[in-house]
Amino acid sequence: MAEIKKIGIITSGGDCGGLNGVVKGVASMANSLGIAAYVIPNGYAGLYNLVDFNCLTQLTQERCDRIDISLAGSEAGHSRVKVKNIQDKDKFSRIKKGLEKFKIDALVISGGDDTGSVVVDLIEQGISCVHVPKTMDLDLQSYSVGGDSTINKIATFVNELKTTATTHNRIIALEVFGRYAGHTAFRGGVGGDADAVLIPEVPVDFDALYEDIKLRYMRRILSHDVYSGNYIIVVAEGLTDVSGNEIVDETAGVDSFGHKKLAGAGKYVCQQLTKRFKRDPDVKEFMKKTHMYVENIYDVPEVRHVVPGHLVRCGHSSAYDANFGLECGGAAVQLLTKGIDAVTVCSVINGEIRYMDTKEAIVQRHVNIDQVSLHEDLGICFGRKKEKFMPKFKKLSGQPERYM
Repeated sequence: MAEIKKIGIITSGGDCGGLNGVVKGVASMANSLGIAAYVIPNGYAGLYNLVDFNCLTQLTQERCDRIDISLAGSEAGHSRVKVKNIQDKDKFSRIKKGLEKFKIDALVISGGDDTGSVVVDLIEQGISCVHVPKTMDLDLQSYSVGGDSTINKIATFVNELKTTATTHNRIIALEVFGRYAGHTAFRGGVGGDADAVLIPEVPVDFDALYEDIKLRYMRRILSHDVYSGNYIIVVAEGLTDVSGNEIVDETAGVDSFGHKKLAGAGKYVCQQLTKRFKRDPDVKEFMKKTHMYVENIYDVPEVRHVVPGHLVRCGHSSAYDANFGLECGGAAVQLLTKGIDAVTVCSVINGEIRYMDTKEAIVQRHVNIDQVSLHEDLGICFGRKKEKFMPKFKKLSGQPERYM
């Protein structure tokens, strides 16, 4: 590979915490090595239109000083554009002309599996790239920047919803992003001490969920001195039920990568639970015993859904993601200077840059079901009949691997 003199920085897909760490990490490492780093704005849309730009912003050290790694989102901007889907047979030639125009030798691109699939396409066209993993869904093979920030946001929302749920004696379903992997719903729900967590990896048995709600919710209220209580459910989009039906709003359409826009799981959960409350003869007795019952007005517990949407990915980054983003951004530049491309940065541990082929890194990873049964033993309902945790045991020698 020829000497790297100029690097282009692209962030793509959904925004999240830690991305400004990636941008600043790439630029700062480049500056320290005498390499010029430039922002290519607005993701792959910007890359496709690069040939039409008059100039690019160089991230000098002075410009880097203005990048706040504690903020979520990206200084480089985003778009959801799959280059293969652009209706232009010369699209890759156009991209190469743009790179040649600005004499950019290589790209550092941060994004998730969709972004990574385009990285693979660019590499196959002879464009040198290194991928920094970014997705709040945490469904890549490596850790991805944005995951910890989102988990912390979800946990915060779970805890804060308890105040309004307790005030009104409600069951609240909090619907969060994640597509077909439930990592952030799982960890956010656990971290917020939710009562139930519904994830795509576990088809939902609504009867099992209802039995857990009935037992725990009613016990809480009946044992409280002012008959007060709540039940909080974290619901991941992309759910299926035990019959194999996907729980999704079919009117939501598809995104530019052809994926269904997943929505409606939280609302559906509420509908299923309300139906069961209404046909359960024990509920009327419970409502009367707690002095809540008003015929035809307040005859069953209220079940509400909340959709925080983009609130789980905006605002501020966690310190963990800021660290990870900075280090992996810097590591990407180091890889390029050693002639290593077509790879995804996995981590920097004990001074060792770890990476893997991007094709392998973007293979979807799901929640391990053994971890689910552990938390079932610890008291969380996953919308199924509880399965006993059966651990394996392994003694480690030396220092266990860890990120920090």
